[in-house]
Amino acid sequence: MNVLRVSKWTIAMFVLPCLLIYVCLVFVPILVSIYSGLLDWNGISGAKFIGLDNFRNLLFHDPVFWPSVKRTLMFAVFSMIEIPIALGVAILLNRFIKKPNFLVSAYFLPVILSVVIVGQLWKTIYNPAAMGGMLNQVLDMLNLHSWSRSWLTDPKIAMYSLYFVALWQYLGYHTLIQFTGIQNIPADIYEAARIDGAEGLKADWYITFPMNIPIFKISIVLAFIGSLQAFDMVMVMTAGGPAHATDVISTHMYNMSFLSLKYGYGSAIAAFLVGLCLIATVVINGIFNRLERRFT
Repeated sequence: MNVLRVSKWTIAMFVLPCLLIYVCLVFVPILVSIYSGLLDWNGISGAKFIGLDNFRNLLFHDPVFWPSVKRTLMFAVFSMIEIPIALGVAILLNRFIKKPNFLVSAYFLPVILSVVIVGQLWKTIYNPAAMGGMLNQVLDMLNLHSWSRSWLTDPKIAMYSLYFVALWQYLGYHTLIQFTGIQNIPADIYEAARIDGAEGLKADWYITFPMNIPIFKISIVLAFIGSLQAFDMVMVMTAGGPAHATDVISTHMYNMSFLSLKYGYGSAIAAFLVGLCLIATVVINGIFNRLERRFT
């Protein structure tokens, strides 16, 4: 052990293989995508170098791109709404349920389901037809006929229907993360706070949340970055329709790369998405670093 602690070469020997794999699987594809974004290429025949034309067309002449960016950011914002909800559920489970592991596992169940299964399930629920459209049938049973909608074919509400499905599927995932963080907070701290008169919401504000900020940050980063990369659920449920009303950045990238055979243009979209993810990560880390300094 002493040799391992002293010898930097020994440490490097163990770290280097994983680092090389990570670089090859993450950084090299990013660089290739950026380079491909500088080409006029259909992915099959010869490529022509056109410089920044793809990025210029993307930012200034693509009528689908900026609306898809807006929907992607809204997707990310809605995904972060579930983090405080998950924290609240985790606090209630930890405080009032003696053996909460079963309930935590039950909440986690939608996460382990395939996105295709979840998408098909909710397509059936949202189906506006009389047979199979469970949501509209329930609204009719409650005499809320005016609330019935074509949930996935109405451009005004289709995207919000997808937001709700994503929230439903991943709420248990973030509940599990927050619950694990809360359980790692020493019980002695709560007992000392109880003696000083801090219980319930007061204890949660001054103890649970501050001590759980690193875990909270992990959930926020995972939810935000995951939503920026949202693709499979949108493709299964709406495929970007109707009339591009549910197109997000990743589906627009797919359509340009593989349906329109504009691989270079699709690579430019991918490079933009990578940059957006990096900026979001830096901003979120900066915000939570300030929070940690404030509460410590």
